[in-house]
Amino acid sequence: MDGLYQSRIYQNYRSILINFIDLMIVFLCYGFAFLLNNGFFLTQGILHFTPYIILGMFFVLLLHLFAQLLFRTHKSLWTYIGTNEVIRSFMASLFCTIIMVGFSLYFHLFHISILFVAEILSFLISMGIRLVYRQLKNYAMQSDRKKNALIVGAGNAGYLMLNEIYRNNRYPYNVVGFLDDYKTKGTIISGKQVLGSIDEVGTIAKENGVEQFFIAVQSASIEEKRRIIDLCTNTSINTKIMRFALENDGQDTAIQIEDIEIEDLLNRPSVDLENDEIGSYLKDQVVCVTGAGGSIGSELCRQIMQYAPKQLVLIDINENNLYMLEQEFNRNARKKKKELNTEIISLIVSIREREEMDKVIAKYQPSVVYHAAAHKHVPLMETRPSEAILNNVFGTKNVIDACIKNNVSRFILISTDKAVHPTNVMGATKRMTELVLQSREQTGQTKLAAVRFGNVLGSNGSVIPIFKEQIKEGGPVTITDKRVERYFMTIPEAAQLVLQAGYYADQQEIFVLDMGQPVKILKLAENMIRLSGLVPYEDIDIEEIGLRPGEKMFEELTLEIEKCHKTKNDLIFVHEPIHIDQAVIDSRLDTLKEVATNSISNEDMKSILLSSIEI
Repeated sequence: MDGLYQSRIYQNYRSILINFIDLMIVFLCYGFAFLLNNGFFLTQGILHFTPYIILGMFFVLLLHLFAQLLFRTHKSLWTYIGTNEVIRSFMASLFCTIIMVGFSLYFHLFHISILFVAEILSFLISMGIRLVYRQLKNYAMQSDRKKNALIVGAGNAGYLMLNEIYRNNRYPYNVVGFLDDYKTKGTIISGKQVLGSIDEVGTIAKENGVEQFFIAVQSASIEEKRRIIDLCTNTSINTKIMRFALENDGQDTAIQIEDIEIEDLLNRPSVDLENDEIGSYLKDQVVCVTGAGGSIGSELCRQIMQYAPKQLVLIDINENNLYMLEQEFNRNARKKKKELNTEIISLIVSIREREEMDKVIAKYQPSVVYHAAAHKHVPLMETRPSEAILNNVFGTKNVIDACIKNNVSRFILISTDKAVHPTNVMGATKRMTELVLQSREQTGQTKLAAVRFGNVLGSNGSVIPIFKEQIKEGGPVTITDKRVERYFMTIPEAAQLVLQAGYYADQQEIFVLDMGQPVKILKLAENMIRLSGLVPYEDIDIEEIGLRPGEKMFEELTLEIEKCHKTKNDLIFVHEPIHIDQAVIDSRLDTLKEVATNSISNEDMKSILLSSIEI
């Protein structure tokens, strides 16, 4: 049956078929009404088809075809027939009845009783066929529903969720009922009962053999949604959530049913952006992003595009990532069926090439540069500290110097919490870039700032995709230490706050994003296993492998010497600028350049690097 619906013939000629069926119903109903009015000619002989009767039937069919096209009754899907479709069909029948009454009174062709009987019969039969078809289709779909499901939330969203499940072959579940904290137990919604409160989810799921949860709570607070998600995922039963997304420039609301993501378990406040402030320094401007192909860089580019810059210059050394990002923007433009107003310029450039970076900045004259290019993996940089120094420190210095030389209005450095009291090479190089930024002497035409935040969920090479792959392979999930805690935020949230912090940039400040409460990596691993519908330590084991070289047990976001205060945005804090002598930092840079380009041990190089960031 599904093959028939997906065939080209059905899709191309479905409307014609429905029109034909409805016209046949009208023809037969008028014929029956005519015969009924004449006693089926049992006593009056044989019916003779006169030209007037033939002409009258031709007019009847033509009129009904016009009404069907006018009220679009042929466009409705019989599987989803509802009140709207019934009203449109009724209006089409009423329209035809009024016209036919006038037609008959003028030509004295049909008795009025024949018209009413025929129109009522045709309306009832056409609606009856549709309703029978819907019931048969639903019965066929429900016969394959072997697994039980619960809907959490019995409001409007829960009702929509129920309809979506039973109208969609992608969800072959039998809904046993609802859970809701505000509906009385036993309340019936569209034939399904409210079985209890959300706190009883584990007990009720076990009693009913539930294998799938659907969370449909539209108006609940962030804390309430997180509580519901925690209760559901702790049962290790697969859980999906209904999300509402604005489409068509915010005019329509689309329903999306998706898996629970680990981001849903973070207790993160919503980000309130001052779009006017961000737009004031991005709209119609030339904006440059280094490391544009990376996780943070690419999301920055997506967010920047919403503010309609004149040009967006994408810089990366990874040609594949850069190409795919450019293609993504082109696809989005085609989907919206309009030209991409922002000119996308993709450049393969290494930030370590000082002259090339200077040429790029001089040629395109960006007003804003976001610097996201960096080596970030802690263990890899421990084995190659020279690479970390040359790329992270001197690559960043090249970009800063090029921006100052060419009077770029704003330069925003993406930093990390690992720059605070660093114990590893990567963190030390990022701290050194902060010192370079704060030590630059200039005329004040370029506003320099750094934005410091912790781990980003789902970024390339982060713990989330690693855990997902380990779970997919059947485990074990490996963590360095059960006591380890890390700060986390989502990629879009990080990018949004970087854009907002960019507006506040003024005097070589370091901005720190509110990362919320640190998350235990062990808890993160357990939640991810549960999100996969498995039980930690039963289906998937968790093993401790020890801290890797350079890793810390706990991360920090601020130094003791930094005085911090909140900005206008509650999620962004700023450290007051610290005066650092440029000559001192440049002297340390000379030392670092020498050790990075000479053959000395990794331990000695790391020691010199760590000593160079002391203030």
